[in-house]
Amino acid sequence: MDEGLRGGPTQDEVAAVALWHLRLAPGCAFADVGCGTGKIAVAAARTAGRVLAIDRRSEAAACTRAAAETAGADNIETVCGEAAEVLAGAGPLDAAFVGGSRDLEQVLEVLAGEVRGRVVVDCVLLETLHRAVGTMQDLGIFREVISLQVARSHPLGQGMMMRPANPVWLVVGEVA
Repeated sequence: MDEGLRGGPTQDEVAAVALWHLRLAPGCAFADVGCGTGKIAVAAARTAGRVLAIDRRSEAAACTRAAAETAGADNIETVCGEAAEVLAGAGPLDAAFVGGSRDLEQVLEVLAGEVRGRVVVDCVLLETLHRAVGTMQDLGIFREVISLQVARSHPLGQGMMMRPANPVWLVVGEVA
């Protein structure tokens, strides 16, 4: 996976918590919006029967295709395009992860109509957090926000320090 791709990859710890909150069931249909490096799509493909990975950036779609091929995940369909357009009529979906979207409100509105289960939005910007929570509340699908802070050990002199990564918020919604 391309570690240099702008906006990715999702931290391992964040991915683990997001996947747990998605509650993927064996054979389910799942969408990864703003798939970037393909990390979430590949992880979901281990459980899901169908994974739809979407990114508007051709380099990200190519990166996800390569990650899927490397992982032997032949149940991932990667589409380069605008998420709301690709998702319209792509359902039914059982869950969706939004790792990035320029048109977040529109994407969440479409997902509210296509998903019958969990939607998790990964937010690194406070503005995205505010938009995701407000939109999910307006759609009647908001469940909770999880705040995550990851720190990794690094040597410092004769000891060890913890170097924090930027905080991440996961906004969890559920469509009945």
